[in-house]
Amino acid sequence: MSKKLEDYVIAIPDFPEEGVIFRDVTSILNSAEGFKLAIDELKARLEGVEFDAIAGLEARGFLFGTPLSYLMDKPFIPVRKKGKLPRETVQKTYDLEYGTATIEIHKDDVYKGEKIVLLDDLIATGGSLKAAAELFEELGCEIVKVVAVIELAGLNGREVMKGYDVDSVICYEGK
Repeated sequence: MSKKLEDYVIAIPDFPEEGVIFRDVTSILNSAEGFKLAIDELKARLEGVEFDAIAGLEARGFLFGTPLSYLMDKPFIPVRKKGKLPRETVQKTYDLEYGTATIEIHKDDVYKGEKIVLLDDLIATGGSLKAAAELFEELGCEIVKVVAVIELAGLNGREVMKGYDVDSVICYEGK
């Protein structure tokens, strides 16, 4: 019997606080079979999607996005935390539960009209993905698909990403 990707995710109860079940995506990376399955599943979700580049959010979006980019012969655009990129950047600040965060990309990594697949390891509240989508749109790009390995449906990230084509390999109902 073949394993599903869910079989590679370790659930850790009461982390980071009581009542939360932490879904550890790094346990997928720790298994060659699990990692291959994750990349294959993400690739399958992009079949038939016309796009120019994959943009991955720091840091785990890089881990899943770069092999996918390689397999699909598409460029990879890193979406980094503020202050990590050496060339001219454009940035977007968004709200966190307690404070704000800023993401940025190299200004010359994209061109107007480019079709972008936005990728991350996890869709939770949707804040960082929404900020990344808006950043690319402000540069004249089109977000044609948003994909993630895991989605925590109870945190309503899909609602924040309403209007985008959002897909995840695994969807957990809770938080």
